[in-house]
Amino acid sequence: MPIARGALRRRGTLRVPGDVAYRVRIGHPWIFRDALGGRPMREPAGEVVEVVDPTGAFVAKGLYDPDAAIAVRVVTRDVNELVDAALVRRRVATAQALRAGLPELAGLDALRVLTGESEGLPGVTVERYADYLVVHVFTGALVPLLEALYDALEAAYHPRAIYEQRRFRSLGGEAPRGPAELRRGAAAPPEVEVREGALRFGVDVTAPLSTGLFPDLRQGRRAIERRAAGRRVLNLFSYTGAIALYAVRGGAKQVVNVDLAAKAHARARRNFSLSGMNPEAAEYIAEDAMKTLGDLYVQPRRFDLIVLDPPSFGQSKTGVFSTLKDYGSLVGEALKVLDPGGLLVAVANTAKMSIEEHDKAIAEGASRVGADLRIVERCGLPPDYPVAPGFPEGNYLKCAIAVRT
Repeated sequence: MPIARGALRRRGTLRVPGDVAYRVRIGHPWIFRDALGGRPMREPAGEVVEVVDPTGAFVAKGLYDPDAAIAVRVVTRDVNELVDAALVRRRVATAQALRAGLPELAGLDALRVLTGESEGLPGVTVERYADYLVVHVFTGALVPLLEALYDALEAAYHPRAIYEQRRFRSLGGEAPRGPAELRRGAAAPPEVEVREGALRFGVDVTAPLSTGLFPDLRQGRRAIERRAAGRRVLNLFSYTGAIALYAVRGGAKQVVNVDLAAKAHARARRNFSLSGMNPEAAEYIAEDAMKTLGDLYVQPRRFDLIVLDPPSFGQSKTGVFSTLKDYGSLVGEALKVLDPGGLLVAVANTAKMSIEEHDKAIAEGASRVGADLRIVERCGLPPDYPVAPGFPEGNYLKCAIAVRT
């Protein structure tokens, strides 16, 4: 939302400008601190505030966060709906019913069961890994409702355990993430095996950054499998090898995994074994992606399918990588080792980059090396990651498959 000015009408009621009120009415769940107009609010974290437009007409109820750039997260647009444990149960039940009606989720036990921002409980997401639930909490405003949330999740899914990962984004910056903490049930083993169709993956539900599998890229992995037959595949930022498993199963002639962390490659080999596949069906390079691309160009070594799935922001041997600044450079270097007729699978998983900006970065990378690309397929979020139409930031995952002509 753009910067706007507003005023506090009375304790517990927030008057916002008309443009902000409009966005909230059509489904946007966030009111940024800039919209408060600089006036202080006395409400503690998690206090329910009523949002009204410039005329005083009711717009929504939300949870106040005194410590974050997102000051209010909208929970309901019904003036008569209470923000309480019953509301939490309804939100969880509705999310469960939505997924029960999606046949494409059959055969999965690694999936999202609640996308809070788009399912009426903003500031939280919940993912299921076999019999374990991992709850990511993004705001202190939700803390007063967490016990009600865990009660509702236990009633709906009967998990062996619920783990909580706090990812508060304060005005002073995001604190380092610690391991997920056990909130309900018995402690999970170091490795939990999950299914994605016929494939198996080992995950760590306590890990501070990622469990080891990204369920949101499931459709991209399937698209790669459909196009892998007979191709030489270069899998950059390969992490624990999920894409490599799909490529090998799809009949790839060669698969090269590149990741800076040797530990990630060890987990990739483990995932091959769990799926009943030969761990040596792929090659493993423990090196920086940009350096590896330079080495492959000089060798020379070429590929028919290259996957780019970089972190949004990270430190590497060649410096700090930022998707917003460096994506085009990465595309350009990758295209140097992609043969004509080959496929580039370009993934970006940040809400800060729109589809148009993603396409522009791909185009800039291609222009650097005089390559022509044609996007032939796009893969977005799978159906267990629903997005409210009034919340474009929720559509954070971009995956474009382009042919080098």
